[in-house]
Amino acid sequence: MKYGIIAAGEGSRLTSEGVRTPKPLVEVNGETLIDRLVRVFMDNDAEEIVVVCNETNMLVPSHLVALQREGLRGRPIPVRFMMKTTRSSMHSFAALADWLKGGPFVLTTVDTVFREDEFSAFVSAFKQAVEGEGCDGLMGVTDYIDDERPLYVKVGEEMEVKAFVDSDDEPRYVSAGIYGLTPRSLVTLGTCMERGVERMRNFQRALLADGLRLRAFPFVNVVDIDHVGDIRKAEALAIPL
Repeated sequence: MKYGIIAAGEGSRLTSEGVRTPKPLVEVNGETLIDRLVRVFMDNDAEEIVVVCNETNMLVPSHLVALQREGLRGRPIPVRFMMKTTRSSMHSFAALADWLKGGPFVLTTVDTVFREDEFSAFVSAFKQAVEGEGCDGLMGVTDYIDDERPLYVKVGEEMEVKAFVDSDDEPRYVSAGIYGLTPRSLVTLGTCMERGVERMRNFQRALLADGLRLRAFPFVNVVDIDHVGDIRKAEALAIPL
């Protein structure tokens, strides 16, 4: 399976709080965010890992070149990357689209920290949802709401996704920024780009509008590294069990 990493953001909120390190190279428990994702993806049978990173800072592409050349802790890594500054996560996803064709794939943003055992369960559930149930996607969700602008996910009794909404009077789940998708989603993505749609959440709404079958997979906790305080939260979450 292919895995994609969106790492093209500027990390402006971290920068404003005094963090000078590019977000993909911020460390959680002594491991950079991007290395952690690469390691976890490799532990879950990654055939290829594709990354889009910001072109305004050469530290991240230099790090990725080193991964290509030296591997991660001696482990060869099938990684390739592009440098492109984009307007949103959806546009970063679109930049990677050609590399993600050919089969189901998992996509995350670089600052998403989750429990590794839960992620492995997500990958297994994604394969079952696609191969056994004919679903078009498995969307990571969580009831741990700690986001400034969360995207709420409404689900049915069988965890089928019913709607993505910006507000909810009785919130149960929010998007965790972890997406398992099939190539059919790339058709919707292309249409969104042609129509000038903005933001990843609107792409997700378009998936439902196009009739794709999506299910939700609940994670206990997922932390996005947007502020310095989030690093401490992520370190507590990411300690190996």
